[in-house]
Amino acid sequence: MNGEQLITIDPGKRGGKPCIRGLRITVYDVLEYLASGMSEEDILKDFPDLTREDIRACLTFAADRERKLVSLPPS
Repeated sequence: MNGEQLITIDPGKRGGKPCIRGLRITVYDVLEYLASGMSEEDILKDFPDLTREDIRACLTFAADRERKLVSLPPS
């Protein structure tokens, strides 16, 4: 499974937010845990359904979204 397949969007789950492998854990959740200072090890211990590949897929997904944002010229 590649990173694109690990992130799923289902309108009926978590309000259509991007989730990991159809689980109820969102990309935002994982990014927030990392931003708060949790290590990959901490996250994997707290959420045994997740893998390191899932965490990397979240980072890749977020980076890709950031790259696709349109920059507005200065006013």
